[in-house]
Amino acid sequence: RGYVFLVVPLTLVATAVTRTILRRWVARLRGRGLGVQNVLVVGPVADARALFDRLCAGGVQGLRPVGIYPHSADGGGLSAVLGAVQASEAHMVAVVADPELSGQTLRELSWELEERHVDLVVDPGLLDVAGTRLSIHPMADLSLLHVQRTRPSGERMVAKTVFDRVLGVLILLFLSPVLVLLALTIKTTSRGPVLFRQTRVGVDGREFTMLKFRSMVAGADRMVDQLRGGDDGNGVLFKMKNDPRVTRVGAVLRKYSLDELPQLINVLRGDMSLVGPRPPLPREVAEYEGHTHRRLRLRPGLTGLWQVSGRSDLSWEESLRLDLRYVDNWSLALDLQILIRTFRAVAHGAGAY
Repeated sequence: RGYVFLVVPLTLVATAVTRTILRRWVARLRGRGLGVQNVLVVGPVADARALFDRLCAGGVQGLRPVGIYPHSADGGGLSAVLGAVQASEAHMVAVVADPELSGQTLRELSWELEERHVDLVVDPGLLDVAGTRLSIHPMADLSLLHVQRTRPSGERMVAKTVFDRVLGVLILLFLSPVLVLLALTIKTTSRGPVLFRQTRVGVDGREFTMLKFRSMVAGADRMVDQLRGGDDGNGVLFKMKNDPRVTRVGAVLRKYSLDELPQLINVLRGDMSLVGPRPPLPREVAEYEGHTHRRLRLRPGLTGLWQVSGRSDLSWEESLRLDLRYVDNWSLALDLQILIRTFRAVAHGAGAY
Protein backbone atom coordinates (compact mmCIF):
# COMPACT_ATOMS: atom_id res chain seq x y z
CA ARG A 1 0.00 0.00 0.00
CA GLY A 2 2.84 2.38 0.85
CA TYR A 3 4.41 1.59 -2.51
CA VAL A 4 1.21 2.60 -4.31
CA PHE A 5 0.86 5.87 -2.38
CA LEU A 6 4.45 6.76 -3.27
CA VAL A 7 4.60 5.61 -6.89
CA VAL A 8 1.26 7.02 -8.08
CA PRO A 9 2.02 10.68 -7.20
CA LEU A 10 5.56 10.39 -8.55
CA THR A 11 4.22 8.91 -11.79
CA LEU A 12 1.73 11.75 -12.12
CA VAL A 13 4.47 14.32 -11.56
CA ALA A 14 6.78 12.62 -14.07
CA THR A 15 3.97 12.55 -16.64
CA ALA A 16 3.23 16.23 -16.13
CA VAL A 17 6.92 17.14 -16.46
CA THR A 18 7.20 15.12 -19.67
CA ARG A 19 4.11 16.77 -21.11
CA THR A 20 5.47 20.21 -20.22
CA ILE A 21 8.78 19.48 -21.97
CA LEU A 22 6.98 18.19 -25.07
CA ARG A 23 4.64 21.19 -25.06
CA ARG A 24 7.58 23.59 -25.00
CA TRP A 25 9.30 21.68 -27.79
CA VAL A 26 6.18 21.86 -29.96
CA ALA A 27 5.78 25.57 -29.13
CA ARG A 28 9.37 26.19 -30.21
CA LEU A 29 8.74 24.43 -33.53
CA ARG A 30 5.57 26.43 -34.08
CA GLY A 31 7.49 29.60 -33.29
CA ARG A 32 9.56 28.77 -36.37
CA GLY A 33 6.41 28.46 -38.45
CA LEU A 34 6.22 24.66 -38.48
CA GLY A 35 2.81 23.02 -38.08
CA VAL A 36 0.97 26.35 -37.93
CA GLN A 37 -2.46 26.77 -39.53
CA ASN A 38 -3.71 30.05 -41.01
CA VAL A 39 -7.15 30.90 -39.62
CA LEU A 40 -9.78 33.18 -41.17
CA VAL A 41 -12.35 34.42 -38.66
CA VAL A 42 -15.89 34.85 -40.00
CA GLY A 43 -18.69 36.61 -38.13
CA PRO A 44 -20.06 39.95 -36.92
CA VAL A 45 -17.26 42.50 -36.67
CA ALA A 46 -17.17 42.95 -32.88
CA ASP A 47 -17.42 39.24 -32.06
CA ALA A 48 -15.01 38.28 -34.84
CA ARG A 49 -12.48 40.83 -33.59
CA ALA A 50 -12.75 39.43 -30.05
CA LEU A 51 -12.08 35.88 -31.31
CA PHE A 52 -9.26 37.14 -33.54
CA ASP A 53 -7.58 38.79 -30.53
CA ARG A 54 -7.95 35.65 -28.40
CA LEU A 55 -6.36 33.54 -31.13
CA CYS A 56 -3.48 36.01 -31.38
CA ALA A 57 -2.91 35.73 -27.64
CA GLY A 58 -2.90 31.91 -27.86
CA GLY A 59 -0.38 31.54 -30.67
CA VAL A 60 1.28 28.53 -29.00
CA GLN A 61 -1.78 26.51 -30.00
CA GLY A 62 -0.52 26.42 -33.58
CA LEU A 63 -3.12 28.81 -35.02
CA ARG A 64 -2.18 31.98 -36.90
CA PRO A 65 -5.08 34.41 -37.43
CA VAL A 66 -4.73 35.93 -40.89
CA GLY A 67 -7.90 37.97 -41.26
CA ILE A 68 -11.50 38.75 -40.42
CA TYR A 69 -14.42 38.45 -42.81
CA PRO A 70 -17.62 40.20 -41.59
CA HIS A 71 -20.03 37.94 -43.44
CA SER A 72 -23.11 40.00 -42.52
CA ALA A 73 -21.64 43.22 -43.91
CA ASP A 74 -22.80 42.54 -47.47
CA GLY A 75 -24.81 40.09 -49.46
CA GLY A 76 -21.88 38.17 -50.89
CA GLY A 77 -22.93 34.95 -49.19
CA LEU A 78 -20.88 31.78 -49.44
CA SER A 79 -19.04 32.84 -52.56
CA ALA A 80 -17.67 35.92 -50.79
CA VAL A 81 -16.54 33.85 -47.80
CA LEU A 82 -14.83 31.33 -50.07
CA GLY A 83 -13.14 34.18 -51.92
CA ALA A 84 -11.78 35.49 -48.63
CA VAL A 85 -10.54 31.99 -47.77
CA GLN A 86 -8.63 31.78 -51.02
CA ALA A 87 -7.23 35.31 -50.76
CA SER A 88 -5.98 34.75 -47.21
CA GLU A 89 -4.62 31.25 -47.94
CA ALA A 90 -6.45 30.02 -44.85
CA HIS A 91 -6.19 26.40 -43.70
CA MET A 92 -9.10 26.83 -41.30
CA VAL A 93 -12.24 28.95 -41.02
CA ALA A 94 -13.42 29.90 -37.52
CA VAL A 95 -17.07 30.93 -37.53
CA VAL A 96 -18.41 32.98 -34.64
CA ALA A 97 -21.89 32.00 -33.45
CA ASP A 98 -24.37 34.36 -35.12
CA PRO A 99 -28.20 34.26 -35.25
CA GLU A 100 -28.06 35.52 -38.85
CA LEU A 101 -26.03 32.50 -39.94
CA SER A 102 -28.51 29.65 -40.45
CA GLY A 103 -27.71 26.02 -39.87
CA GLN A 104 -28.23 25.30 -43.56
CA THR A 105 -25.75 28.01 -44.57
CA LEU A 106 -23.18 26.62 -42.13
CA ARG A 107 -23.77 23.14 -43.53
CA GLU A 108 -23.21 24.32 -47.10
CA LEU A 109 -20.09 26.19 -46.02
CA SER A 110 -18.70 22.98 -44.49
CA TRP A 111 -19.27 21.17 -47.81
CA GLU A 112 -17.49 23.87 -49.81
CA LEU A 113 -14.57 24.00 -47.41
CA GLU A 114 -14.26 20.22 -47.41
CA GLU A 115 -13.75 20.26 -51.18
CA ARG A 116 -10.96 22.80 -50.70
CA HIS A 117 -9.34 20.80 -47.86
CA VAL A 118 -10.02 23.63 -45.41
CA ASP A 119 -11.10 22.88 -41.83
CA LEU A 120 -14.14 24.45 -40.20
CA VAL A 121 -14.53 25.27 -36.50
CA VAL A 122 -17.39 27.06 -34.77
CA ASP A 123 -16.97 29.28 -31.72
CA PRO A 124 -20.04 28.72 -29.48
CA GLY A 125 -19.28 31.84 -27.46
CA LEU A 126 -18.38 30.06 -24.21
CA LEU A 127 -15.56 31.66 -22.21
CA ASP A 128 -13.21 29.95 -19.73
CA VAL A 129 -14.77 26.50 -20.27
CA ALA A 130 -12.22 23.68 -20.62
CA GLY A 131 -12.59 21.34 -23.56
CA THR A 132 -12.82 18.37 -21.21
CA ARG A 133 -16.21 19.67 -20.03
CA LEU A 134 -17.65 19.85 -23.54
CA SER A 135 -19.18 17.05 -25.57
CA ILE A 136 -21.50 16.76 -28.56
CA HIS A 137 -24.92 15.20 -27.96
CA PRO A 138 -26.70 14.23 -31.19
CA MET A 139 -30.45 14.64 -30.86
CA ALA A 140 -32.74 14.06 -33.85
CA ASP A 141 -31.03 16.05 -36.62
CA LEU A 142 -29.33 18.42 -34.17
CA SER A 143 -25.84 18.43 -32.66
CA LEU A 144 -26.14 19.87 -29.17
CA LEU A 145 -23.13 21.07 -27.19
CA HIS A 146 -23.28 19.66 -23.67
CA VAL A 147 -21.45 21.53 -20.88
CA GLN A 148 -20.64 19.23 -17.97
CA ARG A 149 -21.60 20.46 -14.51
CA THR A 150 -18.74 21.79 -12.42
CA ARG A 151 -19.63 20.33 -9.01
CA PRO A 152 -16.96 17.61 -8.61
CA SER A 153 -18.00 14.03 -7.97
CA GLY A 154 -17.13 12.19 -4.77
CA GLU A 155 -14.55 10.04 -6.54
CA ARG A 156 -12.75 13.05 -7.99
CA MET A 157 -12.70 14.82 -4.64
CA VAL A 158 -11.25 11.71 -2.97
CA ALA A 159 -8.54 11.59 -5.65
CA LYS A 160 -7.75 15.27 -5.11
CA THR A 161 -7.59 14.78 -1.33
CA VAL A 162 -5.24 11.79 -1.63
CA PHE A 163 -3.09 13.73 -4.09
CA ASP A 164 -2.92 16.71 -1.70
CA ARG A 165 -2.09 14.66 1.38
CA VAL A 166 0.56 12.42 -0.20
CA LEU A 167 2.34 15.14 -2.15
CA GLY A 168 1.95 17.54 0.79
CA VAL A 169 3.73 15.13 3.15
CA LEU A 170 6.56 14.60 0.65
CA ILE A 171 7.04 18.35 0.14
CA LEU A 172 6.90 19.01 3.89
CA LEU A 173 9.53 16.36 4.63
CA PHE A 174 11.76 17.60 1.82
CA LEU A 175 11.55 21.25 2.92
CA SER A 176 11.69 20.64 6.69
CA PRO A 177 15.31 21.91 7.02
CA VAL A 178 14.33 25.08 5.14
CA LEU A 179 11.30 25.57 7.38
CA VAL A 180 13.43 25.29 10.53
CA LEU A 181 15.98 27.77 9.15
CA LEU A 182 13.27 30.28 8.20
CA ALA A 183 11.63 29.95 11.62
CA LEU A 184 14.93 30.67 13.40
CA THR A 185 15.61 33.66 11.14
CA ILE A 186 12.21 35.20 11.83
CA LYS A 187 12.52 34.61 15.57
CA THR A 188 15.95 36.22 15.84
CA THR A 189 15.36 39.26 13.61
CA SER A 190 12.05 40.69 14.85
CA ARG A 191 9.73 40.62 17.82
CA GLY A 192 6.63 38.50 17.72
CA PRO A 193 5.61 34.91 16.98
CA VAL A 194 7.13 32.91 14.16
CA LEU A 195 3.75 31.93 12.73
CA PHE A 196 1.01 34.32 11.73
CA ARG A 197 -2.50 32.92 12.21
CA GLN A 198 -5.43 34.40 10.36
CA THR A 199 -9.06 33.41 9.86
CA ARG A 200 -9.85 32.61 6.24
CA VAL A 201 -12.94 31.25 4.50
CA GLY A 202 -12.75 27.78 2.99
CA VAL A 203 -14.98 25.42 1.05
CA ASP A 204 -18.71 26.12 1.33
CA GLY A 205 -18.03 29.17 3.51
CA ARG A 206 -16.46 27.29 6.44
CA GLU A 207 -13.89 29.36 8.31
CA PHE A 208 -10.48 28.01 9.32
CA THR A 209 -7.19 29.28 10.74
CA MET A 210 -4.59 29.71 8.01
CA LEU A 211 -0.89 29.58 8.90
CA LYS A 212 1.89 31.69 7.42
CA PHE A 213 5.38 32.69 8.43
CA ARG A 214 5.10 36.15 9.94
CA SER A 215 6.41 38.69 7.42
CA MET A 216 5.13 41.84 9.15
CA VAL A 217 5.62 43.58 12.44
CA ALA A 218 3.52 42.36 15.35
CA GLY A 219 -0.01 43.81 15.36
CA ALA A 220 0.01 44.56 11.62
CA ASP A 221 -3.68 43.68 11.25
CA ARG A 222 -4.66 46.58 13.49
CA MET A 223 -2.94 49.04 11.12
CA VAL A 224 -5.01 48.22 8.03
CA ASP A 225 -7.52 51.05 8.48
CA GLN A 226 -4.69 53.59 8.78
CA LEU A 227 -3.21 52.44 5.46
CA ARG A 228 -6.39 52.32 3.36
CA GLY A 229 -5.35 55.43 1.44
CA GLY A 230 -2.40 53.61 -0.12
CA ASP A 231 -4.36 50.51 -1.12
CA ASP A 232 -3.22 48.99 -4.46
CA GLY A 233 -5.83 46.21 -4.38
CA ASN A 234 -8.15 47.80 -6.97
CA GLY A 235 -11.25 46.18 -5.53
CA VAL A 236 -12.16 44.00 -2.56
CA LEU A 237 -8.53 43.05 -1.90
CA PHE A 238 -6.23 45.18 0.28
CA LYS A 239 -2.69 45.27 -1.14
CA MET A 240 0.24 47.69 -0.90
CA LYS A 241 3.44 47.51 -2.93
CA ASN A 242 5.50 49.33 -0.29
CA ASP A 243 3.74 48.20 2.86
CA PRO A 244 5.54 49.77 5.85
CA ARG A 245 4.45 46.86 8.06
CA VAL A 246 6.66 44.34 6.21
CA THR A 247 9.96 43.46 7.90
CA ARG A 248 13.25 43.16 6.00
CA VAL A 249 13.19 39.37 6.29
CA GLY A 250 9.48 39.41 5.49
CA ALA A 251 10.13 41.20 2.20
CA VAL A 252 12.35 38.32 1.07
CA LEU A 253 9.85 35.74 2.28
CA ARG A 254 7.06 37.44 0.35
CA LYS A 255 9.06 37.90 -2.83
CA TYR A 256 9.62 34.15 -3.12
CA SER A 257 6.35 33.14 -1.37
CA LEU A 258 8.29 31.39 1.39
CA ASP A 259 5.86 32.82 3.94
CA GLU A 260 3.19 30.52 2.45
CA LEU A 261 5.01 27.26 3.25
CA PRO A 262 3.33 26.65 6.65
CA GLN A 263 0.08 26.28 4.71
CA LEU A 264 1.29 22.77 3.95
CA ILE A 265 0.01 22.02 7.46
CA ASN A 266 -3.39 23.40 6.43
CA VAL A 267 -3.27 21.06 3.44
CA LEU A 268 -2.62 18.05 5.68
CA ARG A 269 -5.44 19.14 8.00
CA GLY A 270 -7.85 19.25 5.06
CA ASP A 271 -8.51 23.00 5.28
CA MET A 272 -6.74 23.70 2.00
CA SER A 273 -5.52 22.04 -1.18
CA LEU A 274 -2.14 22.35 -2.84
CA VAL A 275 -3.93 24.02 -5.75
CA GLY A 276 -7.18 25.95 -5.55
CA PRO A 277 -8.77 29.39 -5.44
CA ARG A 278 -7.20 32.11 -3.32
CA PRO A 279 -8.25 31.79 0.38
CA PRO A 280 -10.33 34.93 1.11
CA LEU A 281 -10.78 36.84 4.34
CA PRO A 282 -14.24 36.93 5.98
CA ARG A 283 -14.52 40.68 5.27
CA GLU A 284 -13.83 40.01 1.60
CA VAL A 285 -16.51 37.31 1.45
CA ALA A 286 -18.97 39.74 3.06
CA GLU A 287 -18.56 41.94 -0.04
CA TYR A 288 -19.08 39.10 -2.53
CA GLU A 289 -21.90 39.61 -5.00
CA GLY A 290 -23.64 37.32 -7.47
CA HIS A 291 -21.57 34.41 -8.76
CA THR A 292 -18.46 35.41 -6.80
CA HIS A 293 -19.48 32.86 -4.14
CA ARG A 294 -18.63 30.10 -6.64
CA ARG A 295 -15.03 30.55 -5.49
CA LEU A 296 -16.04 28.74 -2.30
CA ARG A 297 -17.06 25.52 -4.07
CA LEU A 298 -13.53 24.09 -3.72
CA ARG A 299 -10.96 24.12 -0.94
CA PRO A 300 -8.67 27.17 -1.26
CA GLY A 301 -5.17 26.49 -2.50
CA LEU A 302 -1.61 27.15 -1.44
CA THR A 303 -1.16 28.11 -5.09
CA GLY A 304 -3.48 28.55 -8.04
CA LEU A 305 -4.00 30.21 -11.39
CA TRP A 306 -3.75 33.59 -9.65
CA GLN A 307 -0.31 32.64 -8.32
CA VAL A 308 1.13 31.77 -11.73
CA SER A 309 -0.59 34.57 -13.68
CA GLY A 310 0.68 37.71 -11.99
CA ARG A 311 0.29 37.16 -8.23
CA SER A 312 -0.23 40.48 -6.43
CA ASP A 313 -0.03 42.46 -9.69
CA LEU A 314 -3.50 41.16 -10.59
CA SER A 315 -6.55 43.33 -10.11
CA TRP A 316 -9.51 42.04 -8.12
CA GLU A 317 -11.43 41.35 -11.34
CA GLU A 318 -8.54 39.39 -12.87
CA SER A 319 -8.01 37.36 -9.71
CA LEU A 320 -11.72 36.55 -9.56
CA ARG A 321 -11.86 35.51 -13.21
CA LEU A 322 -8.92 33.13 -12.78
CA ASP A 323 -10.37 31.59 -9.63
CA LEU A 324 -13.74 31.01 -11.30
CA ARG A 325 -12.00 29.50 -14.32
CA TYR A 326 -10.20 27.07 -12.01
CA VAL A 327 -13.37 26.15 -10.09
CA ASP A 328 -15.18 25.44 -13.36
CA ASN A 329 -12.40 23.43 -15.02
CA TRP A 330 -10.18 21.85 -12.36
CA SER A 331 -8.57 18.44 -12.79
CA LEU A 332 -5.54 16.65 -11.37
CA ALA A 333 -3.73 17.27 -14.65
CA LEU A 334 -4.41 21.00 -14.32
CA ASP A 335 -3.21 20.89 -10.69
CA LEU A 336 0.09 19.37 -11.80
CA GLN A 337 0.54 22.00 -14.50
CA ILE A 338 -0.09 24.80 -11.99
CA LEU A 339 2.34 23.30 -9.46
CA ILE A 340 5.08 23.16 -12.09
CA ARG A 341 4.36 26.73 -13.21
CA THR A 342 4.39 27.82 -9.56
CA PHE A 343 8.04 26.85 -9.12
CA ARG A 344 8.97 29.03 -12.10
CA ALA A 345 6.83 31.97 -10.94
CA VAL A 346 8.23 31.82 -7.41
CA ALA A 347 11.82 31.54 -8.65
CA HIS A 348 11.42 34.75 -10.66
CA GLY A 349 9.85 36.52 -7.69
CA ALA A 350 7.71 38.73 -9.95
CA GLY A 351 4.38 40.18 -8.86
CA ALA A 352 4.78 39.42 -5.15
CA TYR A 353 4.52 42.04 -2.42
